[in-house]
Amino acid sequence: MRTPTRANLWTPLVVTLVCGLTLALGYLNKARCSGVPYDSQGRSLVFDRLKDSSVCYSDIQFLWLGRSINDHVFPYLSGGITGDGGLTGGTVEYPVLSGLLMWLGAIGAHTDAEFLLQSALILAPFALATAWMLGRMSGWAALLWSAGPPLVLYAFHNWELPVVAAATAGIFVVVAFDRVPLRTRGVIAAVLLAVGFCLKIYPGIFVLPLVAFVLTGGVGGRELPASVPGRYDVKGALAVAGAAVATTVAINLPFAILGWDGWLASFAFQSDRQADVTTNSVWFWGIRPLFDSVEGTDSDYARFVSLASPLLVLASFALALWFGWRRYRRDGTYAWVAVSGAMLCGFLLLHKVHSPQYTLWLIPFLVLLRVPWTLVAGYLLADLAMGIGVFRYFAALSAGEDASTEELAVQFGVWGRAVLLVVFYVLFLRADLRRRRDTEDDAPETPAVPVGTSPV
Repeated sequence: MRTPTRANLWTPLVVTLVCGLTLALGYLNKARCSGVPYDSQGRSLVFDRLKDSSVCYSDIQFLWLGRSINDHVFPYLSGGITGDGGLTGGTVEYPVLSGLLMWLGAIGAHTDAEFLLQSALILAPFALATAWMLGRMSGWAALLWSAGPPLVLYAFHNWELPVVAAATAGIFVVVAFDRVPLRTRGVIAAVLLAVGFCLKIYPGIFVLPLVAFVLTGGVGGRELPASVPGRYDVKGALAVAGAAVATTVAINLPFAILGWDGWLASFAFQSDRQADVTTNSVWFWGIRPLFDSVEGTDSDYARFVSLASPLLVLASFALALWFGWRRYRRDGTYAWVAVSGAMLCGFLLLHKVHSPQYTLWLIPFLVLLRVPWTLVAGYLLADLAMGIGVFRYFAALSAGEDASTEELAVQFGVWGRAVLLVVFYVLFLRADLRRRRDTEDDAPETPAVPVGTSPV
């Protein structure tokens, strides 16, 4: 990694400070739903009254009750899932590291407001670290992360910030530390991506393009070890894959041994989740009406989505990996960051659940990869319509009021995001990394470099 100049230290510092201010706004927005008076279980009485109509709902505050978090039960070890899909005994619907963070956030808390505050204090450093890494890699473009509406809306909506930090750190290690041998960088990145998998699953898919990047010798194939006789570093690729698998097993194995039913229940819960009005997906708004028009049953629709969604997600992954290989054959570099971004677009578009806070997963790729800012602005607009409209929609439905305006906002958000995810899928596969200037103020901008090249 190049020696940092004063200018290229200044940019990430400012980006990080801005991120801190945005996080404060994000917390204040969610905290509007909490506070005295409380019921006997520590639930703020204003929560149910304000959470949708005032758009201050958060899963953090909601899950204070119903997952034994308020009882400070250590997650998974004594839990399970009922026949109708209810979780019991401290099990939560997320992978184990997210469950641990939830448990840590509740230590010493007696109300949902205290749980929200303590969780925010735990989560905030991950957002700051993400801002700094993006600032180091992409310069002022990182303000999209630090000052954008998604961070206000979703920073403390759920437990997304640690997983975004883990995914960004995996990219940062490979991209920024270009003087470290590629095998070493690849193994460290694989460990970080596996940690992300144990937080919220999705970074695990980036291991596949990372393996291909190491296999092909990095940028232009110039990072193949001298001991490799041919064009492919098979040993290095296997080491990367093995590091990811070993990390995942090491983190999950204690929970699987000590509380198999509770550990397995978190995966069963997500597998059984239906693509209903709460999932904000193209499946509900686009496919469900087709079943209604032919008098299909709810079970027919559910079976179709349960089969079609994972198959199409996997097909989108395979297509992205294949296009990445084609680009490698043409340019000599397997564009693993670009392929990872495209795979994420395929997942967000085709998975049966598309929660609003998932936008935080995508933002780092919009920062790192060269795509038109007009399209980025369009995506943020659609996301804003969804992030606000969906809760206003729920509030109108709950109150028995006309929800046509709110439904229009939701539809705009759903289909606006869907169209742009398709566009980003294509553009990512052709994109280079954004390269920041070594001195932001007076140095001429250097040409774009192939994805995978160090920008610092």
